Order: sequence, then C-alpha cells, then structure tokens
Amino acid sequence: MPEVNDAQSRLNPTHVKSILSPCSEEEVRKAILTAAEAGDSISMAGGRHSMGRQQFGSGTLHLDLRGMDRIVAFDRRNGLIEVEGGIMWPELIGYLHADQDGSETIWAVRQKQTGIDQVSIAGSLSSNIHGRGLQFPPFVSDIESFRIIDADGRLKVCSRTENRDLFALAIGGYGLFGVVTRVTIRLVPRCKVKRIVEVIAVRTLMPRIDAAIEDGFLFGDCQYSIDLHGGEEFHPGVFSCYRPVPDDTPVPEETRHMAASDWADLYRLARTNKGKAFATYKQFYLGTSGQVYWSDAHQLSNVFDGYDAVVSTDQGTEMITEVYVDRDSLIPFLIEVRQDFIRHAVDMTYGTIRFIEPDEESFLPWATRRSVCIVCNLHVMHTPEGIRKAQADFRRIIDRVIEHGGRFYLTYHPWATREQVETCYPQFSEFLDAKLMHDPECRFQSDWYRHYATLFGRA
Repeated sequence: MPEVNDAQSRLNPTHVKSILSPCSEEEVRKAILTAAEAGDSISMAGGRHSMGRQQFGSGTLHLDLRGMDRIVAFDRRNGLIEVEGGIMWPELIGYLHADQDGSETIWAVRQKQTGIDQVSIAGSLSSNIHGRGLQFPPFVSDIESFRIIDADGRLKVCSRTENRDLFALAIGGYGLFGVVTRVTIRLVPRCKVKRIVEVIAVRTLMPRIDAAIEDGFLFGDCQYSIDLHGGEEFHPGVFSCYRPVPDDTPVPEETRHMAASDWADLYRLARTNKGKAFATYKQFYLGTSGQVYWSDAHQLSNVFDGYDAVVSTDQGTEMITEVYVDRDSLIPFLIEVRQDFIRHAVDMTYGTIRFIEPDEESFLPWATRRSVCIVCNLHVMHTPEGIRKAQADFRRIIDRVIEHGGRFYLTYHPWATREQVETCYPQFSEFLDAKLMHDPECRFQSDWYRHYATLFGRA
C-alpha cells in the first residue's frame, strides 16, 4: 500500500489503499462514485502541509488534487478570480502579475500563509488559513464562493447566499464534506509597501501595533527570540511592519533576501545555538528595513525550502502550534509559557506573533474575536519518548491559553484532550453531527476525523 506523509512534521506516515490524481471535476466525480461502489473511504490532499492527518486516512482511496491547477475565470471589473482547488499560491500570484501588466487597476490576493508557499487554495480554504495582516479576518473573508462535489457525486455551488450551511462547514472543515474543486477569491487592489524593521522588547509590542495601525500599516508580525536564557524584562523580538507608499515609488528588481540555503543555515543554527540564531536573523532583517515590495509578493517565502533541504527525521522535525488570546492577555500568557518552557526544557525552534480579526462566518471558527496569534515550532524527536514529551508540552500550552480564555488551531497536531477541544470549540460535537448529516456513509474520512470521532464517541 502506498505511503503518504505531511511535508513538514513528517510525523504522519499513512498507508492508503491507492492514490488517484484527478485533473477535472468529472474525474473527481467518477472517483467518488467508484469508491462508493467498492465501499471505500476517500481522503484528499494538495500541498500536504497540515500536520494532524487531516489529509490522510489509513486504507482510503487518496486523491492527490495537485493536477487541478488551472485558472478558470478572471473578473477584472469586480476583482474576482475563479481557480481550481489544486492550484498553489505562487502560481496564482504569478498569473495575476503576468496577466495584468499595464492595467490601470492591478488586482492581488489580500493574504496567504507565510513561511510556506506550496499550499493549495482548496487546502487553504479547508484549514481557513490566515496571513500577517494587521486587521484581516481569516481566509473565509476572502472567499466569494466555491464548488464542491459531495459524497453522492453531486456538484454544489456554495456561497453566502447558496448552500450557506455547507459554505460555513467546508471552510475550516478539513475536507470532510466533499472535494472542493473550484474557488472564487475576492481580490484587492495591489499596492506597494515599505518594510520597517526594529528590534523591540516583546512586552512593548501591543502599543507599537496600535500605533502602526493608526499610521496606516497593513501587515506586520514579530519574531520573538527562541533563546530563553536572557532576562525576561527585555525578551527581544524582530518587529516588522509594512506601510503603503505612493504608487510611483519604484520596486527594485532585486531586494536583499535570504536564499533557501541561508534559511537552511539558520535552521541548523537554531538547533545548536539559539542565541546566535536570533542574532543572525535580527542582523539580516534590520538590513532589509526600508525595502519596498508589492503587497502580494512580499508574502511569498522560501523558508520551507531551506528547512526541507536540511531536516532529517532521525534528528527530529518541527511541529507547529498556534494559539490565540485577547490583546490584554498576550504578555501574561507569554510570561507563563516562557517559565513553563524553561522548567520543562522545551526545545523551541521558531516563534512569531501575528494579529487577527474575528471570523463570523465559518462553523468552526478559531478566531472568535479580535486576537493575537502566537505561533511556536517545537522540535520533536521521532521516538515514543519524544512524541510523548511533545504531546505533554503542547497540552500545557493549550492549558495556559484556556486559562486566558483563548483558543488553539486545529490544523496542526491532534494531541489536545477532549476537554481542551470542548472548551475551545464548544460546537465541536455539532460539527461531527453535521458531518454525519451531510455524509452519513462517511465517504470522506481522515485519520484526524477518526481520532476525534472516537474521542467524542462517534466511531
């Protein structure tokens, strides 16, 4: 049986019955009907960057959707673009750049994930991703509509006015309600932005963010030091923000940037000397302050390429978690987690802080109110002991975030307890019920779904 795995943590090797690579809606429909006749379940994936087996199911017919990567239609008047679900962000952004050369209004995507590029649009929808916008809701707010093929092979159009319940369930629904074949994305006028970088004490971040928003900055984040040996009072972070500049400001052909090999070197350094790793990162980013970028292109990144080139499973890999707290809770939460990491010798490789506005549209929202997003990558050894330690470390993070009334992101590890899931997602049982209502035969499955169905007594 073929083996599949996620691209980042590589902690999810899964044997599937077979792999199909459909290139059209008709081929997807036929695959679903064939699976139904055989009594098979279906899993699906694009870029394979989720880390909790959302895209894989043991013994399933696995659909590799990367062949569905075409531009379908571009409405230049209204700023809408329809694409097939398997297209990756760089191809979409590249098309928009090339196809609008010389146009008066240049349309662009508003946000994408940072750090990784080879993520499919359907996968981004299914995880309800976010970027580094200072005042953006998650990706659901950028979706006009999508087409989905359900467990009976029926094609449905979902929007805020048509099949509204399925629209809310499938966005952030991790592929459990059907195969998303096409997505229509709301675009925004492209602009030029200047990056401003400074090194700050993380405890001063929120007033700086408020000031940046007041000054019209659109994007920003803060990479905090992973070296926990320094003083708590001035735990440093690299604070980068992006401000719109006049249209006639030139965007240079070449800007100072880190090559994939530089990211690989930085990853090696983070594994051996965390203080020096942060100093290297800080020095580089300070050198980019003042550079001008396009608002969409600056969100592209080759960080994962560097990681992918050097990571080795026998030396461990990185598992990400994201948690969300109110702005007033950020510093108390960070202080508690910092102390916990020191006490339990938690091995952190990367951390950043971003900002998010509420999602009031998806069924299973992770951004229920205006929040601060804290991302941390923990190094996990691929041994039973290493995985048990990672599980304990991540559960303690979730405990701390719950104490501050926050939430965690379901897209990564499935190691939260049932109590933690119910506290952060009180509608999760209803989500599982909705899954069975729309797909009573459980045609679409994953090991992530099976885990939670068992945890909640639905297996």
